[in-house]
Amino acid sequence: MTEPKRRPRRGARAAKKAERAAPLAFEERAVNPGMSGGRFAPLSAIDVEKVNNAVMDVLENIGLSQAIPTCVDAVKKVGGIYKDGRLHFPRSLVEDTIANCARDFTLCGQSPEHDIQVSDSKMYFGTAGAAVHIVDVDKREYRDSTLKDLYDIARIVDQCDHIHFFQRSIVARDMIEPAELDLNTLYASITGTSKHVGTSWVLPEHVDESLKLLHQVAGSEAAWRERPFVSMSCCFVVPPLRFAEDACACLESAVYGGMPVLLLSAGQAGATSPAAVAGSVVQAVAEVLAGLVYVNALAPKHPAIFGTWPFVSDLRTGAMSGGSGEQAILMAACGQMGRYYNLPTGVAAGMADAKLPDAQSGYEKGYTVTLAAHSGANLIYESAGMHASLLGACLESYIIDNDMLGAINRTVKGIEVNDETLSIETMRDVCIDGPLHYLGHQQTMNLMQKEYLYPEIGDRNSPKEWVEKNRPILLEEAKKRTEQILSSHFPQHIDDATDNALRQQFNIKLPRDVMTK
Repeated sequence: MTEPKRRPRRGARAAKKAERAAPLAFEERAVNPGMSGGRFAPLSAIDVEKVNNAVMDVLENIGLSQAIPTCVDAVKKVGGIYKDGRLHFPRSLVEDTIANCARDFTLCGQSPEHDIQVSDSKMYFGTAGAAVHIVDVDKREYRDSTLKDLYDIARIVDQCDHIHFFQRSIVARDMIEPAELDLNTLYASITGTSKHVGTSWVLPEHVDESLKLLHQVAGSEAAWRERPFVSMSCCFVVPPLRFAEDACACLESAVYGGMPVLLLSAGQAGATSPAAVAGSVVQAVAEVLAGLVYVNALAPKHPAIFGTWPFVSDLRTGAMSGGSGEQAILMAACGQMGRYYNLPTGVAAGMADAKLPDAQSGYEKGYTVTLAAHSGANLIYESAGMHASLLGACLESYIIDNDMLGAINRTVKGIEVNDETLSIETMRDVCIDGPLHYLGHQQTMNLMQKEYLYPEIGDRNSPKEWVEKNRPILLEEAKKRTEQILSSHFPQHIDDATDNALRQQFNIKLPRDVMTK
């Protein structure tokens, strides 16, 4: 008589469960920063060439107005033409710049593990925006955003695995003076997260003051220039086809200060760019390529991001519609044009029209971010937290959107096809020699975390289990996670001695007591 099979000991079963649940090594995770996009192409190859030819026509024959004298001088020295108050960019000059500009550079974090390698079709998700309100999900109201809100958002992003960089997403409306706003926005951002930070400035002297602060945080000017962990978001043009004078002066300070720049064109279709989607793409690409020539005329091969951000208007009202299908296809086309030129490219997606984190927010963010992520753009800004077409930011939405971004990143990763994953031997094991299911197979165990990604707060329980868990609601779970982070996560990557020195030298407004438990 054969011995009955013994059931596995509970301890062994628990050990196996713990082993499967243990964090994987970074390189073995289901998704990581820098998955390769570029599979979605809204423009045909012929269409791309037509857009490019139109762009070159606009730059050479229409040009841009209101260039500041230093811009005119720099561009003329490399072959630009200035006549009748407009700066023109010959096709040969633009093409030479594209061929010789910086590629394959790093957007550094304060901590090296957060470095972003901007190259090829590697893709990363980040925040952005200049929202003037915070969404209060309990009261279903919008209130003015503050400096503490900015610090809190940075702390939340610091704990979100699928948000890879932090660009300031709100305007601190309790900072009255522009100089205070610029400096304290920078301070709140770099103290709230050790990920790469992007922000903007109003005047060049504000940039210069901020660079002094960054030198101290880095340890020296040389250390900063070696690893610049902040980039400038610069709307150097006022569409249509005009330079923005103060922004250009800020841009020059950033370039000379060793700071990477995001060259932004943010026209609004039907208002400040053509209503035709193709025409909106042409204008945005032309404006940003003009900026690329400008930057490289100042400092060849300076790190610059091709930031084509044309927005969509609801033509019935003129209001921006960041969550529309037109916005999704427009940004994807811009991402495709960036891949065509093989330029470091950043686009914006996730700017829901919805006022709250609801079903409308979910579907608007889902399709806009997915198309952008697959377009070949390197950096997807605005991808988390934003509502009301960038007028509001919601702390809980960063948590919800982090789950969404992880899932989208998994679609970007795609399907790995090789002898192992084709699974012929696994099928043989299960179907001929095994139990006719794959639940306990070694391949299943091996791939449980390497191939599959699981939401942090999203619910996948059966209805019965959902009831047993007291019917969790996504927003309520996001609130719990937000409260957990804000009550316990106080980043300390800037040491007390450095912070004390910053407070002595600069007009820091964020109270020390909000930065500790």
